[in-house]
Parts: sequence; C-alpha cells; structure tokens
Amino acid sequence: MVKPIVLKTKDTEYTLEFNRESVKFAEMRGFIIEDVTNFPMTKIPELFFYAFRMHHKNVARDKTDKILDELGGLPEGFVARLVELYSEPYNFLIESAEGEERKNSKWTVEM
Repeated sequence: MVKPIVLKTKDTEYTLEFNRESVKFAEMRGFIIEDVTNFPMTKIPELFFYAFRMHHKNVARDKTDKILDELGGLPEGFVARLVELYSEPYNFLIESAEGEERKNSKWTVEM
C-alpha cells in the first residue's frame, strides 16, 4: 500500500489519494495515466486535481491549480508518488501474488 500525500497549511489539510471511484472519475474525463510522461504541463495538474477527489470532492479545479502554483514547485518524487497512488486501485482488481487469498473473500476463482 502506498502512503497518501498530505498537504498542510496552518488552517487546512488535504489528503491526496485515489480509490476506484476517483480513478473512474478521471478515466471518464479522458485521463490516461501514461500521458503524464508525454504531456507533463497538461497532465500533472490534471492528476493533481484528481488526487483530491477521494477525500475532497468539493475542491474545484481552479482551487487545485492555485494550490499547485502556491507550492512553488513539486518536491522530488511527488509526481511519481501520485502515479503510484493512482495505480493502487488496480491492485485490488488483480491478485498480487499467485495463490494469495484475498481477505474476507466469499468467492474463489478456478481457472
């Protein structure tokens, strides 16, 4: 599991993280994670905005753009962590280790 990113000021705290709903929200708007590398000036701010969706649905895009500007540059590893967080919900859909049993699963799959 990837640790979420937490942004703090003296008055506010935002937790940046993704779940299946927030990834679906991004995908339904045409977001493709692989485009972050090819179009960073466009896609990094989009990814940043979508990262708010899980815990802060009411934060508008103009607000996240302003926060991004106020950060004055992203720390090393920030974008890579956002990409990891975005990818986390996919791990739920795919077994990570062969033969590993899911916790509390009522279903088994035989192939």
